[in-house]
Amino acid sequence: MDTFRAHTDEIGHRIAGLGVALGIDWDNEAEVRALAHEAIDHAAATVSSAGVQKSGEALLKAELFGLAALMLKNMQESAERGFLTHGGNSWKAFAKALWQEYELRAQKP
Repeated sequence: MDTFRAHTDEIGHRIAGLGVALGIDWDNEAEVRALAHEAIDHAAATVSSAGVQKSGEALLKAELFGLAALMLKNMQESAERGFLTHGGNSWKAFAKALWQEYELRAQKP
């Protein structure tokens, strides 16, 4: 359980820091939802653009999206062990938006 807490704290801190660097308002649901949409699209595009050089904002977002994957994995693994983990406001806002985006896409044929 301490390992999950340590991972949660580290991931949450890095997500919050990237949010500051990118100017993300975690309280703006529309903005965070658009970011979640972009994150899911980015995951699919990453496979086809491996090795493409990125810079600036694209690198920050790529790191943020990678952290989102770690965040969701950490939440899933802790739930499988019988307890819930989550980070601060940025973590919660991003996780909520990602789940909403996944659910929306799952409903489409």
